[in-house]
Amino acid sequence: MRLKLPLYQKILLGMLLGIVYGWLSIQQDWQFFTFNYIQPLGDVFMRLLQLIAVPLVIASLVTGLAQMKDIASLGRLGVRTVILFLTTTFLAVAIGLGIANLIQPGNQLPLSIRQELQASYTSEEAGNGQLSNKQKQVEAQPALQFITDSVPKNIFGAASDNGNMLQVITFALLLGLAMVMVPAEQGKPLLNFFESLNAVVLKMVDLIMSVAPIGVAALMASVLSNLAAKSGGALDLLLALGSYALCVIGGIFILLFVMNPLVLFLFAKKFRFEDLKRFYAAVFPAQLLAFSTSSSAATLPLTFERVEQHLKVRPRVAGFVLPLGATINMDGTSLYQGVAAVFIAQAFGLDLSFSDQLTLLLTSVLASIGSAAVPGAGMVMLVIVLKSIGMDAAGIALIIAPDRLLDMFRTTANVTSDCMVSYIVNSHETGD
Repeated sequence: MRLKLPLYQKILLGMLLGIVYGWLSIQQDWQFFTFNYIQPLGDVFMRLLQLIAVPLVIASLVTGLAQMKDIASLGRLGVRTVILFLTTTFLAVAIGLGIANLIQPGNQLPLSIRQELQASYTSEEAGNGQLSNKQKQVEAQPALQFITDSVPKNIFGAASDNGNMLQVITFALLLGLAMVMVPAEQGKPLLNFFESLNAVVLKMVDLIMSVAPIGVAALMASVLSNLAAKSGGALDLLLALGSYALCVIGGIFILLFVMNPLVLFLFAKKFRFEDLKRFYAAVFPAQLLAFSTSSSAATLPLTFERVEQHLKVRPRVAGFVLPLGATINMDGTSLYQGVAAVFIAQAFGLDLSFSDQLTLLLTSVLASIGSAAVPGAGMVMLVIVLKSIGMDAAGIALIIAPDRLLDMFRTTANVTSDCMVSYIVNSHETGD
């Protein structure tokens, strides 16, 4: 009888195998073999992630916004829902950036490793003739240049380069909103196309994530072998990675047990302390399912049941808020992206300016909106966040190993936020 493991267990196993192989590679001097035969497997996995980024953003974001077709009939319900989604996502990113800047997990890497990462990044940029030009451009840019840069001049040109992903998101936002505003019969053919595209793209994500255990093992092995072998800092690298993971998990707990209660007390009508206990008791089964599946979409049927039957949210409210939230409300994902981007920048020895932090804040919010409600999508969106501040997407190799475990925590936060927003919106509704 063949033992069938869930994906997260396979990825954790791949991470463990990668660590063991990386350690053996250091001890047995297998760097040549690792560079030629192991590292390419990780590189292929990284290319697959970058390959799917543009269609994933466009299909997921446009389809999610198109669900706002009821906003005219629901009136204040739609406006209130979107404002709450954006507010909680913005706060989540701010918490993630605050934790990462306070703890500075990337600076816990040994100086020799950070210098080597910085040198490899700098030499690659210089080899492409981009480093000096990029520095001059940054010095000459106005403070709000990132707003100008977010608007594409040509969508096909923007879609051809993952570095312009913020422009792709802007186009998808405009397209989705325009589809809501045109008559339903005129927008229906285009909506059908994007719904079909979204379904196919999500299946592509499933296919890519099916090889994630191999990719994780190869990436972890090559990172340990290539870096720790030279500096002798394998243990230090793992400790820094653990510090990064604890920053993400700690931030998720702040979301769940500090920010969410505050938002409920501030925005839900007549919310009392006993209501907080009832809220968490009602959503706990949905949180467990979200944790085990790492998918807001897979959790959606149970989320409906818990919200309608146990939180007494009106079906018309739940029917609007929850599907939309599963697509565009990603508090846990946005917090993770902020922490991950700062960690990678610190590991590469790069100082992020105030403008960079603003860009991270904006891009993380928009990228979380564009994240699909499936396992691993947040990691794909991280490519966008890194590119928005000029970082090499290869830096994801540093944090990809524990990503599946962290995905379980951030999906739990995502689903909890959806339940919270539906509860708040329902408290302001009247009638059946």
